[in-house]
Amino acid sequence: MSTRICLVTGAGRGIGAAVAARLAGAGNRVALTARSDAELRTVAAALPGESLVIPGDLTEAAFIEKLFARIEDEWGPVEILVANAGAAVSAPLSRTTDEVWDAQLAINLTAPFRCVRRAVPSMVQAGWGRVIVMASAAAKAGAPYVSAYTAAKHGVLGLVRSTAAELASTGVTVNAVCPGYVDTPMTDASVRNIADRTSLSADDARARLAAVQPIGRLITPDEVADVVALLVTTGGITGQGINVDGGAVQS
Repeated sequence: MSTRICLVTGAGRGIGAAVAARLAGAGNRVALTARSDAELRTVAAALPGESLVIPGDLTEAAFIEKLFARIEDEWGPVEILVANAGAAVSAPLSRTTDEVWDAQLAINLTAPFRCVRRAVPSMVQAGWGRVIVMASAAAKAGAPYVSAYTAAKHGVLGLVRSTAAELASTGVTVNAVCPGYVDTPMTDASVRNIADRTSLSADDARARLAAVQPIGRLITPDEVADVVALLVTTGGITGQGINVDGGAVQS
């Protein structure tokens, strides 16, 4: 595979860091973005090839334009976009405020939409591109106490499917990866939240999340990166939401 220009959002830790390492290990140039400059620089220092560190807030439309413009100025148009940044908040529906709802849609749906919209024209012009959006098992099935997150993830899967259909003849593929509970800082936060709200210890809370998945353990970030690598290398898969959840959702 020739060297490609990649952008990974939410690249400072967890899945994003694993994906960045996988893409860089394949010889690609990788631009990294997230809110934490320090985390991004730690990830970049461990990559084997060229990288760009561009910290910022993806919920700001102006930053997304600056992000893509910086990559284009330094390297050229983005050829592989991995829209991984996201966040989850749990609350009963009756206590899900407008502010929580808006914030969840902003980072989990609107930000990926803006990134995809910005990336696609140059990919279509080149006749090649890969768009991979990190959705969630919550894009396939509802769960209690995460109505805003689940709505956003269902929405982003719809975005992927529609965009893939629109671009099917262009050489650009558009897919979603739908992880279950992954061993990341985001899951650590879920464990703390469960422990704080129940009588469970942190270890018991983590075990409960692992038990949701038929394989009986958390998914690793590298297992998610495996699927991203597959989607980058093949042009025959598009419009799909590929589950990486240990068999929890069979679709």
